[in-house]
Amino acid sequence: MTSNKLQETVFTHALSDALSTAVIALDKSLTITKMNAAAENLFGQSRGRAVDKPFSFLFKHKAIKQHLSYVIDRKEPQTLRECNLQGAHYENILVDCIANPIFNVGELIGIVLELHRVDHQLRLSREEQLLSQQEATQMLVRGMAHEIKNPLGGIRGAAQLLETELEATKNSGLRDYTNIIISEADRLKKLVDRMLGSPQPIKNEQVNIHEVLERVRKLIIADMPDGVELRFDYDPSIPDLNADRDSLIQLVFNIAGNAIKAVGDSGNILFKTRVLRNFTINQQLHRLALRLDIIDNGQGVPDEIRDKLFFPMISGSAKGTGLGLSIAQSLANRHHGIIEFDSKPSKTCFTLLLPITTLTNKSTKQENL
Repeated sequence: MTSNKLQETVFTHALSDALSTAVIALDKSLTITKMNAAAENLFGQSRGRAVDKPFSFLFKHKAIKQHLSYVIDRKEPQTLRECNLQGAHYENILVDCIANPIFNVGELIGIVLELHRVDHQLRLSREEQLLSQQEATQMLVRGMAHEIKNPLGGIRGAAQLLETELEATKNSGLRDYTNIIISEADRLKKLVDRMLGSPQPIKNEQVNIHEVLERVRKLIIADMPDGVELRFDYDPSIPDLNADRDSLIQLVFNIAGNAIKAVGDSGNILFKTRVLRNFTINQQLHRLALRLDIIDNGQGVPDEIRDKLFFPMISGSAKGTGLGLSIAQSLANRHHGIIEFDSKPSKTCFTLLLPITTLTNKSTKQENL
């Protein structure tokens, strides 16, 4: 290959990978010949695995097969709107599909397939709503904490003074009541502190997400019912994160704890990791991002709390405090990430999205935690 041809090939590959639209090239037999980075991200499959396989390796959709056959027969572009694609490696996705014939010296040699994801904007809107909720919640909690802790300190101090007076009179019976007041005041203070979250700053270090998940597994396995199965589907290619290890352990532990409560005495919980390329989180595009799914087959999130699930004191469990998910979302936000969820009976998926930023890129603004 000549130098000019090599440069042209490199430029073409770089250009296709820079596109946010998923692009797949098929030959006349509808076998995959090329795909860009956006297509890898969309379907969760590398081009190395997908090339030389039929397009059904990536997705199944009867109308699209007819659509592609029409392009081959008529040699004309075709557009199909709002196709609900299904695949073994991802949740259903909604796309607009544009198929254009490829010609070489007037002869049809294949098809270029453009897939525009139309549910992406819906995800961004939902993400923006979650962020607005979290900001409003934090402002409310800070205000409530100030109003609660001041009189709470006064109540505790008054109870201590009363206890001192009772000690002088040797009235041990009434001291039991002052002990109750002091202990309940301390309990309320701890509850308010938990709602506020940790005041400690984020301590960045290189963190392997799978080491975090294994630590969580060891923490929850002892108290997990015998009928609950914990399974794993890890992507070993995920780079280390620049994050606070203890915060991530707490975050995952809170979500996993909810999953265990949801399945009860028997069920399945899956930890699944994937790397995303050119992915937007919190309205910022990241070259690499982590997707961690924690999936359970429990009863699902009740409809009446779906829109306020990440608010403090909101819980679908009678025994829950309602703080676990609120704290988890706060920790995700401090890492410039977000937690999303999708729930229906027998399948609930909580998804943690975090930018992957290595210590060598400290100058980038997503690292200013």
